[in-house]
Amino acid sequence: MRNPNSLEEVAEIQSLLTNIKKEYNDGIRAVLEKNHPNLFRNVHTVPKLKKIHINRGLGLSAQNTNILKKSIQEFTLITGQKPIITKAKKAIAGFKIREEMELGLTTTLRGEKMYAFLTKLIFFTFAQIRDFRGLSVRSFDKAGNYTLGLKEQLIFPEIDYEDVDQVQGFSITLVFSASSPKTRSRTFDRVLNGMILLKFLRFPLNDCGYYEKYTSLPEVNQVWDKKRHLRRKRWSQE
Repeated sequence: MRNPNSLEEVAEIQSLLTNIKKEYNDGIRAVLEKNHPNLFRNVHTVPKLKKIHINRGLGLSAQNTNILKKSIQEFTLITGQKPIITKAKKAIAGFKIREEMELGLTTTLRGEKMYAFLTKLIFFTFAQIRDFRGLSVRSFDKAGNYTLGLKEQLIFPEIDYEDVDQVQGFSITLVFSASSPKTRSRTFDRVLNGMILLKFLRFPLNDCGYYEKYTSLPEVNQVWDKKRHLRRKRWSQE
């Protein structure tokens, strides 16, 4: 277990705060290749953060010009770039949605803006959440990407409380890129790559410790297969 008060831990966190991209290229990638030669035999198999998707659904509120402009301003302040307005692809009469109707906002961060937003998210934003107990490791999808939701925009330091008229949240997706060989192309392997990288980046995953009691990857994989089998059995009975 890591000691949060040790000099090594403080130095690593300081390096991540200074330049998280440089720390990944010079430190994290080399450590992964050295400590896990069986998992990452090639440089291209080491997991890497590719991009970050940030979405906000406004629904019918997007038809209000003032609300839409306010949301665009908040997106620009938080992410550092102007978002794209998402529109409905087809009309749905039950939801009073017409084709090409404006429904939300989305933006994709890459490069320096992506790493700057990730640093702010990990070390500043999560600390503003009341009674924060960490993020669930079960939010990975089949492709190994991680998605989390934030209920309000007030936790970001760029947002002023007095300027907020309506509390609205975000959906944030971290997209990872790793060229895994055919022997490690399963969902479990993709999720494992994402978990390893996020833990090195000090991402607050609260239930990763559940898997520390297993001594090998086959044991963890067996537990996952058992849970998937029970889930399928439960669905078949409904």
